[in-house]
Amino acid sequence: MSKKITWHKIAEADQEIGLGPNGIGVIEVKGKKICTARYQEQWFAFAFKCPHAGGFMADGYIDPVGNIVCPVHRYKFSIRNGRNTSGEGFYLKTYPIECRADGIYLGLEEGGLFSWL
Repeated sequence: MSKKITWHKIAEADQEIGLGPNGIGVIEVKGKKICTARYQEQWFAFAFKCPHAGGFMADGYIDPVGNIVCPVHRYKFSIRNGRNTSGEGFYLKTYPIECRADGIYLGLEEGGLFSWL
């Protein structure tokens, strides 16, 4: 069964999404911190914490080939799909982003333990 995605408007325009000097920003959607980044003229969103040691991904950076690099152990994750590219086997959660005529939207999966109620 596929999960339903709920779209949340995060900005009216690109300029409203603040990015740090490393090119990564943090937004909060429904009480959840999520990192955002712009790479090759496209927006991406991914988990705030590294799945390995819990490092804050917003303190990392994006390397020239499009990997998000964790600031703690330098694990690398594809900005496109969250797959670990440095061989440790971890997966970084990613979120869909859509640029629409009326703004920029982030998709969150609905559900959880009691979603069937």
